[in-house]
Amino acid sequence: MKIRVSPTEARFVEAAPGTGMYESWYARLVSPDGSLAIWIRYTIDKLPGQEATGTIWFTLFDREAERPLARRLTGQPASAPVNTWVRIGDSTAGPAGLHGECFEASWQLRFEPLAPVLFHLPRPRFYELPLPKTKPISPVPLGEFNGAIRCGEREINVDDWRGMIGHNWGTEHAERWIWLHGSNFEQDQDSWIDVVMGRIRVGGRLLPWAANGAVFSDGEFRRIGGVFAPGVDVNETPLRLKAGLPVAGKGYLELEVDSPANLTIGWQYGDPADPASDAREVTNCSAARMEAKLTMPGHANETTFSTGGGAVYELGMIETDHGVPISDGLPPQAGI
Repeated sequence: MKIRVSPTEARFVEAAPGTGMYESWYARLVSPDGSLAIWIRYTIDKLPGQEATGTIWFTLFDREAERPLARRLTGQPASAPVNTWVRIGDSTAGPAGLHGECFEASWQLRFEPLAPVLFHLPRPRFYELPLPKTKPISPVPLGEFNGAIRCGEREINVDDWRGMIGHNWGTEHAERWIWLHGSNFEQDQDSWIDVVMGRIRVGGRLLPWAANGAVFSDGEFRRIGGVFAPGVDVNETPLRLKAGLPVAGKGYLELEVDSPANLTIGWQYGDPADPASDAREVTNCSAARMEAKLTMPGHANETTFSTGGGAVYELGMIETDHGVPISDGLPPQAGI
């Protein structure tokens, strides 16, 4: 039997009443000069025995600012109207674009996909199995965005910004995860890298890193990693990553990513499946520097990628002593 996997269809609307789960649609886009980046997230949290509620997240990364502007609006009604992926309060995401507001921030964005859908997991059946407990897809692994964003009195025109749109859902966060995305590479504006890595605990044992994703360069699409692929090497801190990842065709991708402290935000994620469990603390820099080197057998030269601010580096973890301030997502006056 063929399993249909939709890249954008909402799962929370069909969840059983006793099920705990989360689901997110998220966008990240960066200005052509790399001076500004935006991260927007529409999240559903469904606690066991309760109705689903929505949260809107917005972060502006500005190289000239001391800290990212980070906002989070919680407890909003959630639905999945026809021809719309998700609606949270008055904010929507769907094929017509991304529209929304979060305190003093608002956005009206259109997008054009520049690459086909990326299913991170290598087989459709993995999207139906209990493990992994998080199912990632990038409906738009590379896209072009246009529109406008307002932050208080500041209006930002979005003209041909490159970015991506992702979608994930699950019953439990990994104990530790990394999300990487790279675009705006100096060597090739059409190249991109999109990878999700995770470590899960099974039977009390923390398993090694598993990586799933793809790299597109020189007009060729190549899968990265796999659920049980060997050769994943990861050395991570909240502000820096060095990693080596196996690539289909006996290739290897070496990565170095740096997240400037003033462009890195911290968040806390709860676990909807078990509200009493440990929360995950998450650091995200959507304006990171990335250096990458792709080596493939039979190719005389290595392919190199570099971007000064076109990368995303997100690290999820249990520890709380990482040194990155955790945002409450509220405007200063709302926190008084």
